[in-house]
Amino acid sequence: MKKIFFLIGCLLVLISHNEAGKYTSETKEVLEEVEVPVEFDVVTVTTYSANPGETDSTPLITASGFKISKTNAKRQRVIAVSRDLKRKLKFGQKVRIKGAGKYNGVYTVQDIMNKRYKKRIDILINPSDKGTKLKNVKLIAVK
Repeated sequence: MKKIFFLIGCLLVLISHNEAGKYTSETKEVLEEVEVPVEFDVVTVTTYSANPGETDSTPLITASGFKISKTNAKRQRVIAVSRDLKRKLKFGQKVRIKGAGKYNGVYTVQDIMNKRYKKRIDILINPSDKGTKLKNVKLIAVK
């Protein structure tokens, strides 16, 4: 009888150990999602439109070769990044902008800014839209 209780006890320990292991790994996954710090840059946001006064001689083609719409450029959600940020972000990469009011959202890196700018992004807008400058905006790379 003692052997039977001993075997049942061992079985219960093994089962509870396996179950605990399963919950621990699931818990770890949840905690990793919550605890992983989001890497972001604090940048200044300005806007630009596709015209020769604000770009080079080919205003409808970005540095990456992306073709900008003549009729509604802002719909394409394109940004230009300063060269220091270009070291981290590649053409075609998606980024999330937070803290920029109506400009919040996901954009695609398709252009590069003049070398005189640092920690800055330019959001492409339509020529009829009003330009703006915002400071302390979060820029988060989307994986």
